Amino acid sequence: MHPPAHRKTLLTLLADGGFHSGADLARALGISRTAVWNKMRDLQGLGLELNAVSGKGYRLAQPLELLDAAEILDSLSAAAKAKLAGLEIHGQLDSTNTYLMAKAASGAPGGTACLAESQTQGRGRIGRVWQSPFGGHVSLSLLWRFADHAAVAGLSLAVGVAIIRTLRQAGVEEVGLKWPNDILWRERKLGGILLEVSGEAHGRCAVVIGIGLNVRLPPLAGLAIDQAWTDLSQISAGPPPSRNKLAALLLEELLQLLADYPEQGLRAYLAEWRQWHCYVGREVTLQAGDKTIAGVVVDITDEGLLVLDCGEAGLKPFASGDVRLRLHG
Repeated sequence: MHPPAHRKTLLTLLADGGFHSGADLARALGISRTAVWNKMRDLQGLGLELNAVSGKGYRLAQPLELLDAAEILDSLSAAAKAKLAGLEIHGQLDSTNTYLMAKAASGAPGGTACLAESQTQGRGRIGRVWQSPFGGHVSLSLLWRFADHAAVAGLSLAVGVAIIRTLRQAGVEEVGLKWPNDILWRERKLGGILLEVSGEAHGRCAVVIGIGLNVRLPPLAGLAIDQAWTDLSQISAGPPPSRNKLAALLLEELLQLLADYPEQGLRAYLAEWRQWHCYVGREVTLQAGDKTIAGVVVDITDEGLLVLDCGEAGLKPFASGDVRLRLHG
């Protein structure tokens, strides 16, 4: 679903964060000043914070960088462009992953990517909601097709390494990984990964890799997050990295990773994953279904399983679960 033309034009005009008079906006849009006011209310409905000052006009409380397919494509190498089957940018979707899963079922080729300015039903792991306010994040999904379902093993961990590489290229330091799918900054959640697979258990399959990175979340959106979190605007000394630059860097890393993965597998990324693993040596609880297991994080196996030292029960590997640091006192 693309935003109406007036909304996109209005957002483009207001994106600089400066004041724009109602008369100027009305002329640019070809509508009345009353209609401009109604459009402003629509923008507030997207979660954007607006200032209206008599004699000055309207402005966004924070500058806004809209996603731009041409800018993203211009930043990609020739090799990445050759692997990219298509790039779509949407004003609003229920979920970029849901959208691409439907496209995959309809025969869309591997290498199809989409981004959305906002998601109404953004999803995280184990049924969590991913907060996706308009223009406050990078929500990217990428479809890839594998000839063998077994080739997907450990892929989410490799994707985590690709995201760390991207963030470091963009000048973001002190980032790390939490098993299996979280991107952290000083133990606060900065982003996450959601992989969804369709196809035969022992045959060809389609994988949609969904990535969410917090760029500038409004306080109201942050209230709905059930764990410590941060965004790039809070941890950057200056303005946060460009959303279009981040999208291009992510695609550059992911497209190469996916092309190589059937041959290389997780082993090519294990050393880096371990380097950025935040919880080694930490006491945690792991929620696996209705079971809660306490232990100390030791490592991951070469297959990507989490290894906990469970005391008298010894070392145990786990294939899935939700990990939380244990709090004392």
